[in-house]
Amino acid sequence: MSGWLLFVGLTSVALLLLLLLVIPQRGPNFPPGPPALPLLGNLLQLSMKNPMPDLDKIARRYGNVYSLFLGKRPTVMLHGLQAVREALLMRATDFAGRPQGLMINHVLVKLHHPGLIMADYGVEWREHRRFVLSTMRNFGLGKVSMEQRILEETAFICSHLEKNNGSPVNPQKLIHSAASNIICSVLFGTRYEYEDKVLSFVVNSFKENAEVANGAWAVIYDTLPMLRSLPLPFQKVFKNYDALKRHTRGIVDEHKQTRVPGEPRDVIDCYLDEMEKRGTVESCLDEERLVMLLLDLHFAGTDTSSNTLLAAFLYLTTYRDAQVLCQQEIDSVLGERPDVSYNDRHQMPFVMATIHEIQRLANIAPLGVFHATTRSTSLMGYHIPQGTLVITNLTSVLHDESQWERPFEFYPAHFLNNRGEFVKPEAFLAFSAGPRVCLGEALARMELFLILVTLLRRFHFVWPKNSMKPDLTPVFGGIQAPKPYFLEVHQRKRKQRSMAH
Repeated sequence: MSGWLLFVGLTSVALLLLLLLVIPQRGPNFPPGPPALPLLGNLLQLSMKNPMPDLDKIARRYGNVYSLFLGKRPTVMLHGLQAVREALLMRATDFAGRPQGLMINHVLVKLHHPGLIMADYGVEWREHRRFVLSTMRNFGLGKVSMEQRILEETAFICSHLEKNNGSPVNPQKLIHSAASNIICSVLFGTRYEYEDKVLSFVVNSFKENAEVANGAWAVIYDTLPMLRSLPLPFQKVFKNYDALKRHTRGIVDEHKQTRVPGEPRDVIDCYLDEMEKRGTVESCLDEERLVMLLLDLHFAGTDTSSNTLLAAFLYLTTYRDAQVLCQQEIDSVLGERPDVSYNDRHQMPFVMATIHEIQRLANIAPLGVFHATTRSTSLMGYHIPQGTLVITNLTSVLHDESQWERPFEFYPAHFLNNRGEFVKPEAFLAFSAGPRVCLGEALARMELFLILVTLLRRFHFVWPKNSMKPDLTPVFGGIQAPKPYFLEVHQRKRKQRSMAH
């Protein structure tokens, strides 16, 4: 009997030790968080449909810097302006890395290059970011030429809407196509008709990839490596990226045949010129990196801008008073001039406030792009080892009750001072902050202003009669999107516009 008890006791101890080995453990002075399960970590405590309410609940219990285990991977979550600001701005270099070993990393490794967005913090990343910023600036960003590209595409949007005047229209495909065309004109010097099969292929591939990469299947891929070879939905991302890479590679090859050195038409020509100028000098620039850079910029420039515009129509249709006030300000400033200029934003404080409030509530990138620590560091008293996955909860900043008067309401006055002038609070981090701040921020700002002002000048946006009440709740994802909806577009009469000024 005593031998049996000894066997049971030893077995229990062995099982307990084994359990302790497989249960994720937090290191010394690592941020606190809820207990985790073997293999799954804290995944069962988070809704795969929308984890944001769960993350808020955990932050209320454990503080603004806490930890979770995504499978076996320790992850530090940053909640609220103070924590996010300290990491991204005050300790910018320490938190400027990108996590490795996730599905998106494996997709890019299979394509032989990490691209720019997911490239780790280092010489190659800095050189390519510097190239993109200088090229976009020299190539027209902030200049009349870029304005013209956006306004030309906006004219096609207007033409399409005029054909549907007074009828319910789903703006989703139109706006995604237009946003893709704008960034295509910058990258490739090309635009496509909205029904073009190539444009549909690109937009649909980006959309499918975003849905999978930001959903439960990506979590399963990252958490359970033994399932990665199975024919599950995450394989679609690998297939789509491979097709997109072949398509982009073909465009680069075509440019190599048709370009005139020193006379760049677009970003591809600028990159090839720079490669030629450097010659055999050791450089991070090569054609493989160019293809992945183009894919990154094309994806980032399509999904974020289009979903923000779709959210804008939804809010302007819901809050008609704000729409009318924007139209009055636009009419007053522009008068009979044929086109808006980006410089007009300085005379349109209410329009600017409305656009920024829409961005705040649309909250396109709720958790930003994931970061990683480049070295062992500390944050708000906690120790965070090198290579730790760090997630910035940008939603918690854009809804921070200590920073916004009405954090959960549509209230453009958040961006106006007591003299009615446009101001931007430091908690407006829709584009993130620090070294990894959104590369396309300047282009996105210009697009939003020029497109919305042009459309508001020409159309009223109204909710279709007898339709259900607008649902402003977005579909959660790494890139959030409004739920599909229909709206009616009515052309404004010239007399109405002239009466305003």
